[in-house]
Amino acid sequence: MPAETRTAVDKALDLVEAVARADRPPRLTDLAEEVGLHRATAYRVLVDLVRRGWVLRAGDRYLPGTAVLRLSSSAARNSLGALARPVLDRLSERTGMMVNLQVPEADRSRVIDVVRPDRLAMISRLMGEALPVHRFAGPLALVAALEPADRAPYLRTAEADGHPLDGPDGLLADVERTARTGFAVEYGRNEQPVASLGRAVVTRPGAPVCAVTLVGLGAEIDENRLGLLQELLREATDELGRILSGPGSAPLSPSAAAPTASAAPSIDAAGAAAESPTAGDHRAGGLHVTDPTESATVTPSPSVSRSPSPSPSPSPSPEGQS
Repeated sequence: MPAETRTAVDKALDLVEAVARADRPPRLTDLAEEVGLHRATAYRVLVDLVRRGWVLRAGDRYLPGTAVLRLSSSAARNSLGALARPVLDRLSERTGMMVNLQVPEADRSRVIDVVRPDRLAMISRLMGEALPVHRFAGPLALVAALEPADRAPYLRTAEADGHPLDGPDGLLADVERTARTGFAVEYGRNEQPVASLGRAVVTRPGAPVCAVTLVGLGAEIDENRLGLLQELLREATDELGRILSGPGSAPLSPSAAAPTASAAPSIDAAGAAAESPTAGDHRAGGLHVTDPTESATVTPSPSVSRSPSPSPSPSPSPEGQS
């Protein structure tokens, strides 16, 4: 960050973060160099941070203060990850699939929690990784829920990576379809034969808080299961939206056109509906694709986000999708 754009808050947070991530307690000179501040400026800010308990001074070295420790303890109980974990656990149990939680960053999304069943241990968790919008369902769901003017940084990242923006297979079409349906679906854009289905959690229009994504093998997100998976994902994201918004609030849909679904049955580990023999009848306007284990033909509906040439392989790659 250029020096002329840094506020007093920026400088204080830079120093707190530098103290927290240091391998050993740093000295003033170390901190000033680390954050790009003049030594005298860094000292003045540190004096205030010590006074407020954000930094502890021990001789000529600095450590995280008691305010940081209290905040860390509180965050462990009240963070987005802590509030969402029961929802993720239930969704994974009901679907038998891997579930992750992502938050938007400047031009990507970041995976902050993952629930992965043992049977999908071969799929990468991607925990802590930043994901681009053109390769994963989670960031696509988040970007589609943004105001159009706020999508530019994410689109530039895709364009810089050589992904087309325009045309029927371009990213803009994917974003518009996802905005219309409320669901992002992708098949093998990062690795074959892994697929993912994502939906944003929105507490106020144009400002998604996070996205929840189901991840599994492409054969498990086929036309017989997609609609039911969408309903289960809708229920989970709506529940999380109510938790974040507070008692008595109604969740917002990422898509104004997305209908409200009734409670969906669970899915057993084999992918069939546990309470309904006709899971295929639960399609919610998303993707229609033949089972890749029977045919390599993919026939998307208007709400599909897929790789240009899908060719599912019989076994999962060690790298996963989100």
